[in-house]
Amino acid sequence: MKKKLKLGFVAASASGSGAAMAPKQRTARKVSQNPELIRGIGKYSRSKMYHKRGLWAIKAKKGGVLPRHDPKPKPQAPSQKPAKFYLADDVKKPFVNKHKPKPTKLRASITPRTVLILLAGRFKGKRVVFLKQLPSGLLLVTGPFKINGVPLRRVNQSYVIGTSTKVDVSGVNVDKFDDKYFAKEAKKKKKKEEGEFFESEKEEKKVLPQEKKDNQKMVDSALLKAIESVPDLKAYIGARFSLKQGMKPHELVF
Repeated sequence: MKKKLKLGFVAASASGSGAAMAPKQRTARKVSQNPELIRGIGKYSRSKMYHKRGLWAIKAKKGGVLPRHDPKPKPQAPSQKPAKFYLADDVKKPFVNKHKPKPTKLRASITPRTVLILLAGRFKGKRVVFLKQLPSGLLLVTGPFKINGVPLRRVNQSYVIGTSTKVDVSGVNVDKFDDKYFAKEAKKKKKKEEGEFFESEKEEKKVLPQEKKDNQKMVDSALLKAIESVPDLKAYIGARFSLKQGMKPHELVF
């Protein structure tokens, strides 16, 4: 009696698990009308299959001719045949870069009119005013030049600290400044003559174009009015930032 109960329990659990699982869909297997006796030899002859498949009736219906379907159009062969041999030299193909870089996202502490502290470069430690972000993602900043000697230049946001001090830059027009404005001109190499080959080349001093000097004065004049209207702001921008003994950078509030 116990064995029968156990078997009934196993059968019930098996039927329950089968009901939970979805039945698998089986594809219908094609059955040939001419089963093979051995591989390659069918049970019925060709004439027998002609009558069994009813081809005689189709032929009689179509006037004694079996219907023929139009052949499928073949793909057109390439006009030029592929070369039998590869070239000895590699042929360089132009590389097409379809990647469009996304604009650099600014940190929350860096917004236009913010006073920034430079951390690297020849002006490290100087305070500058952030004017706008250029298409390349770099920051357009200026000292102004008349206060701390920092001209219009591009800076990466990784090398600056944003402060809570703001300057009114609504009167400054920076539409003309882009990445091309700061691009360096390509130098033309001159061929040395025999007498000048062993002579040391004299370093030519770089002369700033007058147009860039005028642009710097235009930006500084508008910024100085806004800076001088706030007490102690001119002295704050002109002072260099530095850490003294005992100061903890992570506890400072800029």
